[in-house]
Amino acid sequence: MARLLADRPADTLTIGDMARQLGHSHGAVRNAALTLVRRGEADQGGMGQPEFRANAKTAAAAQTAVISPPGTHAPRAQAATAPTARTTIPAATTPKQTGPIRRAGGQLYHPRELADLPDVEALNRLRDADVPVLLYGPPGTGKTSLVEAAFEDLLTVAGDGDTTVGDLIGEYTQDDAGAYVFQYGPLVTAMTEGRALLIDDATLISPKVLAALYPAMDGRRQIQVKAHKGETIKAEPGFYVVAGHNPGVHGAVLTEALASRFSVQIQIGTDYDLALALRIDARVVRVARHLAHEVELGELGWAPQLRELLSYQKTEAVLGTKAALANLVGIAPVEDRDAVAAAVIKAAGVKKIAPLTLGKQLPASAVRRPPGSTGSAHRGRSR
Repeated sequence: MARLLADRPADTLTIGDMARQLGHSHGAVRNAALTLVRRGEADQGGMGQPEFRANAKTAAAAQTAVISPPGTHAPRAQAATAPTARTTIPAATTPKQTGPIRRAGGQLYHPRELADLPDVEALNRLRDADVPVLLYGPPGTGKTSLVEAAFEDLLTVAGDGDTTVGDLIGEYTQDDAGAYVFQYGPLVTAMTEGRALLIDDATLISPKVLAALYPAMDGRRQIQVKAHKGETIKAEPGFYVVAGHNPGVHGAVLTEALASRFSVQIQIGTDYDLALALRIDARVVRVARHLAHEVELGELGWAPQLRELLSYQKTEAVLGTKAALANLVGIAPVEDRDAVAAAVIKAAGVKKIAPLTLGKQLPASAVRRPPGSTGSAHRGRSR
């Protein structure tokens, strides 16, 4: 690790960059990098996706085969039965970056404040301290986006009522030769590679299925794969679990067993000021704020969140304001649609608004064909 940084003194490298070049797991690389920083043999910057670079002491550290002093790491057998101690970087030495963070898919995430810190930094500190986090709030408020921005080594399980233990731990599958082989699931991968694991919509998963996760999160830090010869899987340093919960979604149940596993629970809502900063139509943002207030009062069940507002912006750019407003009404639940329509009519100053609907058939002369289209006459001659 130190040698890699020393060989590239002008570069800042993420955990993912270094893991790929060194051929080690994200968890191992993360722990080694934090050890170097703690010893003053490398510098840390960045947010959510920490970046590391060499300093004046890195080259000397690269001459030593063992980075950590003797006795700083517990034997593997102990590490499997007790949470691994982590080093938390002091607040004074950790820069606070509030600018956008590019997620793995290329989208930008705009950090928000959490406990006087940027949210991505807060999540990284909680990970360093082995404190599991539950994020809860309506769909579309950015729970998944936050976790993706915070942890570049993230694995995700999309939970629903059909999620099985095999979806978490693994199951036998048939290979090209017809033989059955055991394919490990994301939980095992995250444990063995020391990676972060997001259980999205965790409260839609059966409590019996989620019970397979709990031994990995508590002091045991291990699970038994009964389907694969009773194999014991031990969590490597860096393994971390985050869960998402949508309280208003039908079938979502936050059990006491699940809630007790997450020491920190964070409510996630839509930042309507961010929506304005992203240049979403101020009238539509005003509608969303009003409807959100109605939801808080219990008089309504739905309000547009940031996801819907961003979709509105894209639809408006393609189909125009009228169609985008109609679509905003149409995506609302049927029981809330009249209230949403009334709010849109009042804010937008239109006389009537209805869900986006196909109208009567247009005459052929009014149809604009895409560039390069040959038309029916040419198609006829080709036959």
